[in-house]
Amino acid sequence: MIPSINTADFSYPLDEERIAKYPLPERDASKLLRYRGGQVDEFHFRDLPDLLPDDAMLVFNDTKVVPARLFFRRETGAHIEVFCLEPVEPSEYALVFAAVGRCRWKCVIGNAKRWKGEWIRLACDEGDAALAALDLQAMLVEREGQTGVVEFRWQGDVPFSQVLERCGNMPIPPYLNRRTEAVDLERYQTLYARYRGSVAAPTAGLHFTQRVLDAIAAKGIPLEEVCLHVGAGTFLPVKGGDVAAHPMHREPFSVRLELLRKLREGSRRVVAVGTTSVRTLESLYYAGVACLEKGAPEEIDQWAPYTREYPYSTEEALDALIAWLERTGRDTLRLATRIIIVPGFRFRIVEMLVTNFHQPESTLILLVSAFVGGDWRTIYDYALAHDFRFLSYGDSSLLLRA
Repeated sequence: MIPSINTADFSYPLDEERIAKYPLPERDASKLLRYRGGQVDEFHFRDLPDLLPDDAMLVFNDTKVVPARLFFRRETGAHIEVFCLEPVEPSEYALVFAAVGRCRWKCVIGNAKRWKGEWIRLACDEGDAALAALDLQAMLVEREGQTGVVEFRWQGDVPFSQVLERCGNMPIPPYLNRRTEAVDLERYQTLYARYRGSVAAPTAGLHFTQRVLDAIAAKGIPLEEVCLHVGAGTFLPVKGGDVAAHPMHREPFSVRLELLRKLREGSRRVVAVGTTSVRTLESLYYAGVACLEKGAPEEIDQWAPYTREYPYSTEEALDALIAWLERTGRDTLRLATRIIIVPGFRFRIVEMLVTNFHQPESTLILLVSAFVGGDWRTIYDYALAHDFRFLSYGDSSLLLRA
């Protein structure tokens, strides 16, 4: 049954001064709250290696944030902001970033009412010869409220990935209430980011430094990766107060066959770095169920975990998924998920979670509540009372599953 949850029950007072507007000078200098069995204690992030059990396995999301925010100007002088969400033509990330000359994206459009649909040019310094030669233009092909399909065209033998690097701005979260600055180009990106595609950072990973990663590896703890491209839906509030009416956006992910085999062994405690890693890992069970029942994995529906009982064990689901990949000659599972994790969710893979402190009444608060058996207020009350910094550039937590 689709859960009916009033998000007002997941609110807390978040004053503007508690939101970290900028990152700390050192990534691993942030505070770290540990929650286990209803008890909270406090460390710094650089202490994380000592807090992890020897049989842990860390799983990171190695997606890379793209500078997906573009500013255009109509001939009338009106400024139009275009925020690329997901590729339309070509529809695959690798192909759209390699596209030359033109491509189409689903976008959020700022000042949309002022755009009549004609070709508009990038707003840039007229003295910038390189951007002038590129001559990036945009046309609104379809409109749906504040979103729409936008076609881009440009000059020269330049792939769209380089177009964004030259013309785009890092899409820092709207709640920071400031323009992108030089510091964001480095710090709104994890050290291990590899595959372009996200329009928001998997922010739990922003705290990791090379010395923390090396210290974890020195304990013999494996460092594994999945890739889920984070959509702008991560910033969207739950409208109307009832999560049952909240649509989750489709997000593509990939998981290597080698990691699936390690998960199937079950010899290590899975520590997910960030809510995106949790959603990826927990989606695997339902992909395996589709293999068992339909012969192949399929996109995971938002409400799949809640609409029925599943008779299969986690091991059976992973076995079916591994067998399908081996049978079809694939070394990587490539799929998409809309899964939402709220109280009542049954976790099957993730046992520990590294995550930041999230916005009130957000789907991420609901995920945290589900993970700690409803005891999220203990965590947030402590953070509020002990001057923790909140949201993307804020402090971190290590949560042990209830």
